[in-house]
Amino acid sequence: MSADTSVSQKGLRTPERVFRFVLWCVAVIFAGFLIGLNSLVVRDLPTVGGRVELSDFIDKPRAAALDASIRGAREQVRDATDKRATLDLKMQSAQAAYGTARLGLENWIATRQSTQRADQDPEVIKRTRELDDLGAAARTAEVAVEKADASRLELEQSLSVMERDRGSLDEAARDVYDAAVRREELRVFAIRLAITMPPIAVAGWLFAKRRKSSWWPFVWGVVFFAAYTFFVELVPYLPSFRGYVRYALGIVITVAIGRYAMVAMQRYLERQRVAEQQSEAVRRKSLSYEHAIKSTNAGVCPGCERGFRVHEGQTNFCMHCGMKLFEHCPVCSNRKNAFFHYCPSCGADKPASDPAPPETMTVAPVA
Repeated sequence: MSADTSVSQKGLRTPERVFRFVLWCVAVIFAGFLIGLNSLVVRDLPTVGGRVELSDFIDKPRAAALDASIRGAREQVRDATDKRATLDLKMQSAQAAYGTARLGLENWIATRQSTQRADQDPEVIKRTRELDDLGAAARTAEVAVEKADASRLELEQSLSVMERDRGSLDEAARDVYDAAVRREELRVFAIRLAITMPPIAVAGWLFAKRRKSSWWPFVWGVVFFAAYTFFVELVPYLPSFRGYVRYALGIVITVAIGRYAMVAMQRYLERQRVAEQQSEAVRRKSLSYEHAIKSTNAGVCPGCERGFRVHEGQTNFCMHCGMKLFEHCPVCSNRKNAFFHYCPSCGADKPASDPAPPETMTVAPVA
């Protein structure tokens, strides 16, 4: 675009932009209050709370007896382990004493053989007896450790049997528990579905029929609330059934949205085709001033909504539908947007022979 027409022109008046921003804030705040109110309603429903537990379907007396036996057996295993550790220390001490005494005796005998003194024979006998006593004590300690190991092994085997019996109780109740969980999930989901579907349906109707009305901030507030409710209050509670339900629902929703988008696109293309067959004067009258200015500033023809390229002030008409986009002022010859009511250079009014587009939109192009 040439320098004389490169000045940014906004489609909306400054106060109108401020009002729109405020109204979008109102829509978000309104949605927040709706979300808070809905959360309170769901939370306070007495039928939603409470979850089933596996213990609700187990033979409680037998389970309690087994749990008590398991706790006692575990304490016995811990005591046996501590006792074994103590006996192990005693055995190591006895073995060390025996080894030290044996080494001492061997050194003493070597000395005796070198001196050949017969008066030291009683000392040899005494030391040998002491060594035998130490060896017997070491062996006694080893036997005690072996008995402790055998006792602990027996306790661990008994504990393993008890834990298997306890696991069997859980397995026996597992199928009943899983069925109860599925029923509970379905019940909670049905309650949430009954609460959330009416607002979602209302939001869908408002979005389809009233999103361009003068009450659009509240319409969008309801739409935001419905989207939050669907994805936060409903989808996480959707029963899985090993993923089949969620994938099936995802397929259905995707197909529904895709079909809606394809139908909407076909209708839009048909409306554009019919509109492009009309004269330029008729098409210009159907455009709002704000939409026309905004589109041309974005490089989009407001008539056919196709993009166009500006070549240094040479593009005056849309190359797709022929709509006049830029023109020269009849007073100052400055090139300007053809939808401007007044020339931005000299302030000259738009010629009466070239009808100006209305201020309010009669037929809004589909975005």
